Amino acid sequence: MKMIIIAMLVAVALADKLEEAAVPVPVAILRSAQVNPDENGAHSSDFEAENGIKFEFSGSEGAEGGSNMIGSYSYPLEDGSIASVSFVANENGFQPQSDLLPVAPEFPHPIPQFVLDQIEFARLEDERKAQEETEAYNTK
Repeated sequence: MKMIIIAMLVAVALADKLEEAAVPVPVAILRSAQVNPDENGAHSSDFEAENGIKFEFSGSEGAEGGSNMIGSYSYPLEDGSIASVSFVANENGFQPQSDLLPVAPEFPHPIPQFVLDQIEFARLEDERKAQEETEAYNTK
């Protein structure tokens, strides 16, 4: 799994250069350290490329045999700022946290007037149909 993650990061690093040139330009890896799982399943990885991509995580074996991890990654954006994501990955899934991720509006959020109008229209239609059914039943 670690090799897959590193390969993906290298691919991301190269993808940026591919847009500018027809030939892939290698990106130097400044730091790469992996600690394979010990007898308790503890493991970690730390990676940094010269183009600013960084990735680090540490983990241990979960109660159900899977890997529980915490970590972070970052990469430079076109405007020069740094995108940062921290995460927890465990039996509850991958849980990223970042200012870059969209956030759903808090509930209850304001309901647009056209929606309220449609709800009222539907209510009035239901009342009208119920009245017609009552009248039809009473005339029998």
